[in-house]
Amino acid sequence: MKEFSILILAILVTATCGWANLGDGDDKIEDSYGSILQRSLRDDGTVSVLYHKDRYLYMVTFNNGRSVSESYFHVKGTDLSEKEITKFLKANAAGATWTSENTAKERRFRRSDGKAEATYGTVRDKPALTVREAHGKP
Repeated sequence: MKEFSILILAILVTATCGWANLGDGDDKIEDSYGSILQRSLRDDGTVSVLYHKDRYLYMVTFNNGRSVSESYFHVKGTDLSEKEITKFLKANAAGATWTSENTAKERRFRRSDGKAEATYGTVRDKPALTVREAHGKP
């Protein structure tokens, strides 16, 4: 039983270490999200980077070398499944929970600590989940 527990812990640590998320530095993001397709300096001084790994594209905005916004979408431009949306939200939970705050026009999510928010909508003409730091009051 002890060996089984150690194996499960090792798998969880490996899975956690291989996944980057909101707030991580550019080195960890680059190691996790694959090859860079495009890098752009934006007018506000942030840097936008588009990555490709497996069947996903990742659009990450960095401010001072730290991820402040991430969009996840399929390379083929198809909708993310509920399971995929849940996976990406969970990866960005930082110990908090996500609640749905849908409106008539879009799907919205808010993290229980008030430090992040997410929307499911269109990015670059493709359906995408975008997770970003929340500004203002939680």
